[in-house]
Amino acid sequence: MKNPKHVNRLLARYGGDILKSESYLKNKGFVQHGNVSVYRHCINVAQMSLRIGRRLPVAVSEREMVRGALLHDYFLYDWHGKKVGLNEILHFYKMHGFTHPKEAAKNAERDFRITPLEREIILKHMWPLTILDMPTCREAWIVTAADKYVSFLETIHVLKGDL
Repeated sequence: MKNPKHVNRLLARYGGDILKSESYLKNKGFVQHGNVSVYRHCINVAQMSLRIGRRLPVAVSEREMVRGALLHDYFLYDWHGKKVGLNEILHFYKMHGFTHPKEAAKNAERDFRITPLEREIILKHMWPLTILDMPTCREAWIVTAADKYVSFLETIHVLKGDL
């Protein structure tokens, strides 16, 4: 799965409707980690999820895994906050990690037809921070791991574009 064109074809096949939607394109305007947009971050997570899933000796639903990965941070707001008081910023930062999976799932259900598996991926990707929302399927575990790895690389400015 080293061919980026092949990975991008899979993203287009499984999530083309998401990637082209007007509402999803708003994610290009929100920063996620470092200087990486939410849009680029979600694509990075979907690409990494495919790479991980293809290396496992068990079957996964690539379609649902890709769609869940693309929508896992579909919260549609700037979580970095504006210039307000330090206490408000610290409170918002702390709460975002706990609350954005539900906001992303709500938005995904409103704007796309998602399956129960896609919903689980979205809702549980922040584990172990959201300790009670532990993933229960392979696809959610893969996206959770991919999200942590990709987020780390983006935060230290190693990852800026395609994997």
